[in-house]
Amino acid sequence: MKNILKAFFAGTFLLSAAFAQHNDPYTSGAPNENRLIKDIRHELLMLPYYGVFDDLGFSVDGTAVTLVGQAVRPTLRSDAENVVKHIEGVTSVVNKIEVLPLSPNDDRIRMATYRAIYGDSALSARYGYRALPSIHIIVNNGNIRLEGVVANEGDRNIAGIRANGVQGAFAVDNQLRIEGR
Repeated sequence: MKNILKAFFAGTFLLSAAFAQHNDPYTSGAPNENRLIKDIRHELLMLPYYGVFDDLGFSVDGTAVTLVGQAVRPTLRSDAENVVKHIEGVTSVVNKIEVLPLSPNDDRIRMATYRAIYGDSALSARYGYRALPSIHIIVNNGNIRLEGVVANEGDRNIAGIRANGVQGAFAVDNQLRIEGR
């Protein structure tokens, strides 16, 4: 059991490190960022099935784009690749988006976490009424990871506390970033 936990936490650290250097579609970029990054961000945000339970990101190396993240539906993975392929200036796309395993327990945890976070009056007024809420809830094998951007440390802490209160979840990894940092 000890080795399994070591492997899990090592894998979690490696996964977090792999996603540390990517652009998020739901985060506005710098005013001087290039057109290609803006176009990729726009196309990913416009995907019809991209939602609060998915986490997409990308990195650009010249004209090559690497897509990263997790998606609940396999169609989101292929749709993301297809829209990015057709952007002017993109020559190749490497799709590293992981499709999360089907699990009724994970689905239950997703909904409970959504209700806990977006049911909180402090968070719902600020983040819940957007076309794509900025707090993303990723559930994989009973483990919750919060991704996205919040306005302040208080909102980050409230979201983490609400997620920690969800029954049946094994662990919560609060990766929410504070806007402007």
